Amino acid sequence: MLRVAFRHGDTRLFARVIHAWDACDVSHCEVGTAWVDELYACASASMLDGGVRAKALALTPDKWRVYELPGNPAQVHAWMDAHKGDRYDVLGLLGFVVRPIKGWLRAWFCSEACAAMLGLPEPWRYSPRMLELHCMTVGTRIDLTWPDYLTE
Repeated sequence: MLRVAFRHGDTRLFARVIHAWDACDVSHCEVGTAWVDELYACASASMLDGGVRAKALALTPDKWRVYELPGNPAQVHAWMDAHKGDRYDVLGLLGFVVRPIKGWLRAWFCSEACAAMLGLPEPWRYSPRMLELHCMTVGTRIDLTWPDYLTE
């Protein structure tokens, strides 16, 4: 199983631009594969971190909505091995407004990277909102307020 986390309610300027473009409260997403010392091992593309990267995150309910989906962590790790260090695709973000703009090759925005890790076709077509809608359809939302969620 995989978990896909969506950062919501972020008030930073770039996040607010994503909210406006995508007409939702989500600005970033991550694919998680395992718990690591009360943090979750996540992978995505981040403008703040310079591109495709793995990172351990605290998925707190005040900042994240998390869905559990069928999937193979090995597929995520293989994708990360092939793309770790690729640039962040700022141009690809224009695809939210004007389709079909793919952006740069060997560069990814967060929802595109996550969709690719999940094996979805044409991952560049997925905005954070569209990817969350996909996860709502095929996955199950995890209640992060449940006290024992870290021990699952």
